Amino acid sequence: MSNEKNEIPASTETKVTPRGAYPHTKRVGDFIFVSGTSSRRADNTIAGVDIIDNMGTKHLNIEIQTREVLINIEKNLAKEGATLNDVIDVTSFLVNMNDFAGYNKAYAEFFDAETGPTRTTVAVHQLPHPDLVVEIKVMAYKPMGKS
Repeated sequence: MSNEKNEIPASTETKVTPRGAYPHTKRVGDFIFVSGTSSRRADNTIAGVDIIDNMGTKHLNIEIQTREVLINIEKNLAKEGATLNDVIDVTSFLVNMNDFAGYNKAYAEFFDAETGPTRTTVAVHQLPHPDLVVEIKVMAYKPMGKS
């Protein structure tokens, strides 16, 4: 379930380009596969990265990054005529399992235990940018031609 509080801001409507030779989405019949998605924005900044002092010390906010990832996934699904309600399976990659509670809290703003998708969450050594703490990929089911 998409949370109405998480409406997509107009300033983020610009397309984020993949950082490799792959599409954001791939439709195979009624299934839509969404590539691993981060909180990277179209201008290549990363949501959830806060500079906390004049030495450049960073705080990487898992809740903000998780919300932004799910909003980015929602945008990619919209291009296929689908929504987060069509997601049937989620795989999440966390750099630090100590972030699980914050990730889980933000995730629950979009999905619930009763009607949400299945989910697997794994720890990884690192993601493609040192400021990323979460990446999520999903599979959705949306029959072609149905709104």
